[in-house]
Amino acid sequence: MEQRSSAPALDHGVDSMAGTLRRVAMRRPGAILTADHDRWHYAKPLDAEALTAQYQAFVDLIEGDGAEVVWLPDDDGDDLADSIFTYDPSFVVPGGAIVMRPGKPLRSGEAELHQRFYAAADIPVLGRIEAPGLLEGGDCFFLDDTTLAVGRGFRTNRAGIDQLRAILEPTGISVEAFDLPYHHGPEACLHLLSVVSPLDTDLALVHAPLMPTPLWERLLELGWELLIAPTDEFEASSGLNLNVLATAPRRVIAIDGFPGTRALMVDAGCRVATFDAGDLCLPCEGGPTCLTRPLRRDPVGRASGP
Repeated sequence: MEQRSSAPALDHGVDSMAGTLRRVAMRRPGAILTADHDRWHYAKPLDAEALTAQYQAFVDLIEGDGAEVVWLPDDDGDDLADSIFTYDPSFVVPGGAIVMRPGKPLRSGEAELHQRFYAAADIPVLGRIEAPGLLEGGDCFFLDDTTLAVGRGFRTNRAGIDQLRAILEPTGISVEAFDLPYHHGPEACLHLLSVVSPLDTDLALVHAPLMPTPLWERLLELGWELLIAPTDEFEASSGLNLNVLATAPRRVIAIDGFPGTRALMVDAGCRVATFDAGDLCLPCEGGPTCLTRPLRRDPVGRASGP
């Protein structure tokens, strides 16, 4: 039987990508500091000192915006280099968490790490994706407070989506699936959030050439405004100019070095904070959103409170 914590459950619940971020689960750099970059499909060897400093700068921005960081257990010698990217192995909705089953084989152990974290925090686990299902958080985002968009690609398959739909049905959250293109193939990391990044509940930054047409049409139908990011910056960053974390409606954290993308967001009324991520994010195909697992955001349509 799973051990439950005697402490009160951490307040939790997420029903959007841009409600004010109150609490977020993160994991400090551990195995990634000595990881074999070829084995983990990183673009270059990582500078451990630079990576650690960049990670701390990112944490400072999150805490500076008022969010509480809750730390997953530190690296105790495990080989989970990608575990600092806490968005993918689980997903949180108003009723609790879903533990995913990552499509990257080297990340399979992260599901158990997140399962233990939720048990210790006394946050209900609504379900867990099991084989043959594959599902990663990076393929999921809220279209509205009762609808989750999910991308089907190399990291998330139909069986995983079907399981997620069954888990969420009792909560009143529906799932809409959208097929992702082949792009650079199974070795690369193309998530749904690689091509669309919500900045508010009705505003998103997108890479139009890779957007599923039905998703484009669905967002417009729901009243979203879509900002088309510069293609040259998308290519130069391997898509990470688009990986933007909203800490509140139109208040975002982005990677430094992509002025066209930043100007687009500023012109749309966003406050944009940036940080250097040349060793933390750019070589590893994981950006600001990937580094976080939101546990609580203010509900959609409700004014931010203390």
